[in-house]
Amino acid sequence: MKNNKEKLHGLYVITDDALTPLDGIKESVTKAINGGAKIVQLRDKTSSDETIEQTATMLQALCRKHSVLFVLNDKIDIAIKLSIDGLHIGRSDHARFDKIRADYKGILGVSCYGDVDMALDFEHRGADYVAFGSFFTSPTKPLAEVVDLSVLSAAKNKLNIPICAIGGINLDNLNKVLPKKPDMVCVISDIWKSDNIQERSEKYSNTIQGIIK
Repeated sequence: MKNNKEKLHGLYVITDDALTPLDGIKESVTKAINGGAKIVQLRDKTSSDETIEQTATMLQALCRKHSVLFVLNDKIDIAIKLSIDGLHIGRSDHARFDKIRADYKGILGVSCYGDVDMALDFEHRGADYVAFGSFFTSPTKPLAEVVDLSVLSAAKNKLNIPICAIGGINLDNLNKVLPKKPDMVCVISDIWKSDNIQERSEKYSNTIQGIIK
């Protein structure tokens, strides 16, 4: 897990049921990785557990081949069963955090929205990274509360674990996010909707690496 912790930086892409359909997900993710994505999360809210297991197994092998961190969203039992390298949980599983941390040995990330004190608590309880957002109106989660970018600065001052910025981030507003020095920047729609996923990922990766050291 130590080596995987070192991968918690840079461009973090998250799949989407509509934008990365399963019949082309490997090709799309490969393009993002070739463009510089450092972390790939499978976020599948519609498929059966059996299908998610198959997809996760395939994507984890792909990510390991390229020394990229693979993360599974929410599917705790599958992450434990398959020894998935990373797991990300949201609000619905916050109350179960200690049990999840005890049972799951990989990289564990937690969504903390706009709450730095919550993130600090999860850090003390064993989270490997935390995510904040949505910072802009998100096409993926249009009802998500928009939080102020100052949350990132506050988090950097208080936390020792890596932090991730997520929510409506695109190339037009990226310059507002990067000065806050998040360790990771999550992008969904603006990469997967691109006509050239690899080229779009390269633009993000190069911009992020130029500012976040």
